[in-house]
Amino acid sequence: MSGGVDSSVAAWLLKEQGFEVVGLFMKNWEDDDTDEYCTSREDLIDAVSVADCIGIDIEAVNFSVEYRERVFDNFLAEYRAGRTPNPDVLCNAEIKFKAFLDHALHLGADWIATGHYARIRRLDGSGPGVASCELLKAADAGKDQSYFLYRLNQAQLSKTLFPLGDWLKRDVRRLARELGLPNHAKRDSTGICFIGERPFREFLMRYLPNSPGAMQAPDGRLVGTHQGLMYYTIGQRHGLSIGGPGEPWYVVGKDLGCNRLLVAQGHEHPALFKDRLQGTSASWISGAAPRTRLRYAAKTRYRQADARCTLVRADSDTCELDFHEPQWAITPGQSVVLYEGEVCLGGGIIR
Repeated sequence: MSGGVDSSVAAWLLKEQGFEVVGLFMKNWEDDDTDEYCTSREDLIDAVSVADCIGIDIEAVNFSVEYRERVFDNFLAEYRAGRTPNPDVLCNAEIKFKAFLDHALHLGADWIATGHYARIRRLDGSGPGVASCELLKAADAGKDQSYFLYRLNQAQLSKTLFPLGDWLKRDVRRLARELGLPNHAKRDSTGICFIGERPFREFLMRYLPNSPGAMQAPDGRLVGTHQGLMYYTIGQRHGLSIGGPGEPWYVVGKDLGCNRLLVAQGHEHPALFKDRLQGTSASWISGAAPRTRLRYAAKTRYRQADARCTLVRADSDTCELDFHEPQWAITPGQSVVLYEGEVCLGGGIIR
């Protein structure tokens, strides 16, 4: 229970279904515990208030050491290498569905449940080498969070419940209001949990010092100065401070060897589009790579519409996709997630 409305309603639904429910509040970040950007104390108060309202026990557990070792160290390493990681994906795989799951099982729980918008389909006739669970998109397409869950494995899914998978977000809000939950009007959290609402570059500069260099246009012109390649991502428009006439400038690439940020004018500049990508650190939900040379759909960022593609190559560690139409701002370090209809197959980290 995070203190938000989704996990609160999920807990109430489970209790209504007859489960014995215990809430667990996870504290995963400590560096800014008294900072204006940290909301963990407020979130804990909300979670305890909801637990009292619906009549369940709740405990708090600190996973900040695990989070730093398994998520944040990787986050910094990826930015140092010039890539743009998605720590929420790793947090789900390593903290919410590993550290939390292990803790819950140690307490004697049969299942863990979260407020994620996704569904699990449990299959009949499973056995050695046969998947027992499929991860499906949520009923609410606008809130579907399967993209962030693609690294979960069969063992994790088999012990997980997603009570909100068939719900629309507006109905979750309505139910929370009708139940009189104290956080029914609380706005959804946005961004990376340990950064909060502060400016992203300001946070990153605390850990990765400035390394200024030139901004270079496709014709070789030097058009400005960047503060450090780690502070920019493919497709970024704001914060470049390039003057002059014409269309806005966008980040289209990084030259790490020369410490140059590659930029181009116009949202539709050809340098922003790619029709193929390679992924590494692949993770397949069934435990085996999907069949290649078949047509699937993929997302290269959250909230992106499904893009038709062909899976050219896939194994236990890598994947390669050809898109039927060029995709905008494919970003190294982000995740590419593969779908077959409503079924999330898995994915990898864009190389």
